[in-house]
Amino acid sequence: MTPLLVLIILGLYFGVLITISVITSKGADSTTFFTGNRQSPWYLVAFGMIGASLSGVTFVSVPGAVGKIQFAYFQVVLGYIIGYWIIVWVLMPLYYRLNLISIYTYLEQRFDRWAYRTGSFFFLVSRSLGSALRLYLAATILQLFLFDAWNVPFALTVVATILLIWVYTFRGGIKTIVYTDTFQTTFLVLAVVVAVWQIATQLDISFPNLVSLLSESGYAQIFFWDDPKSALFFPKQF
Repeated sequence: MTPLLVLIILGLYFGVLITISVITSKGADSTTFFTGNRQSPWYLVAFGMIGASLSGVTFVSVPGAVGKIQFAYFQVVLGYIIGYWIIVWVLMPLYYRLNLISIYTYLEQRFDRWAYRTGSFFFLVSRSLGSALRLYLAATILQLFLFDAWNVPFALTVVATILLIWVYTFRGGIKTIVYTDTFQTTFLVLAVVVAVWQIATQLDISFPNLVSLLSESGYAQIFFWDDPKSALFFPKQF
């Protein structure tokens, strides 16, 4: 795949995202930006959360991590499921009943302003660090597969990535993100399917044989119960 073809695909991809943003941000106000007018289709939110939880970092790093920790990451995924259940059945009704936008507003109402500030501070720090890491990885991949061919500086790649993300989110906010996350999750899942299909094709084996090969490889352990001190111990990962 040539750098020019990658650039065309990337341009089409962000073109669709920007189009979605334009359509969904019509008539948007501050309420739309932060809550989507509380009218987002639940099934799109649920599907989009798959991509939000996985992200491109997971897509790139987890396959390599299998060589070191096998399928231990699946224990974390099981924890996500319980976490989502708590959000849906505990937090969401609370948000709607008290007309809240975030859990930090609830902390202020339930405790005091210091609780609000402390929670908000740690959220901002953790999200800033996490987002910076994800952005760095995404920009590095774009640099290696695309912009190095045209001698584009890495700093410019980072700035361009930030601007592209800002363009399709700055007007519609949450209402736009619900639909763009659905779009991106679809392509993320399709990319996983295509990657597995390509691996099976290159190895010239069927999918059932691929699963059998994996199970016999010594890298297929999912649950780790034997060493409580290990970072892979199931309760810790869960």
